[in-house]
Amino acid sequence: MRIRFKPWARPELEASKFYIDNPEEYKGKWRKLFNNSNPIHLELGCGKGGFISNIAVYNPNINYIAIDLVDAMLGLAKRKIEEEYKLANRKIDNIYITRYDIERINNILSKEDGIERIYINFCNPWPRGKHRKKRLTHTRQLEKYKEFLTEEAKIYFKTDDDDLFNDSIKYFEESGFKIEKKTYDLENELDFWENIETEHERMFKEQGIKIKALIASLN
Repeated sequence: MRIRFKPWARPELEASKFYIDNPEEYKGKWRKLFNNSNPIHLELGCGKGGFISNIAVYNPNINYIAIDLVDAMLGLAKRKIEEEYKLANRKIDNIYITRYDIERINNILSKEDGIERIYINFCNPWPRGKHRKKRLTHTRQLEKYKEFLTEEAKIYFKTDDDDLFNDSIKYFEESGFKIEKKTYDLENELDFWENIETEHERMFKEQGIKIKALIASLN
């Protein structure tokens, strides 16, 4: 998603206590940063923060890391997180957001961090051809995630794009993941998971586009 430059975003992020500007320094040390032994879940491409702000505020016993590459997006995510925690009358103590290129994610996470879950929501589908390796679910990326995921880890993936979804199923299988659940119509799938709608998800549903989703595990 393209978004206009927001001059306030960078100063607000730098002043925020839950924004990490130097994530490479925390590789293998995220548990120490959270200062507890709670599970750590990761969102790749958090956008404006609609998903991560809702899931984190209602799960105080889980730690969350949300990554995006665009300051403007992260600035909006920061404000959304602050808004949701204020509404819940909660201190922001189980989430960090950071700016980083997900293609280089192994520079900021390791097995010592013990990531137990990854959320990938409506990532860029990238056209088939030379750009397909940029997909966050591509085999090349999945192999990188395996380097820091726990043995019991799961990946939760949602998309509106049929080609990306079908290709992703192949990517997961090629990388040794097991598809535990999948659906081509998440809205009408009962007991699939406790779904939190994103801004994109609502937009696509209003357009009559069915949401595809899957859960993949290493074991």
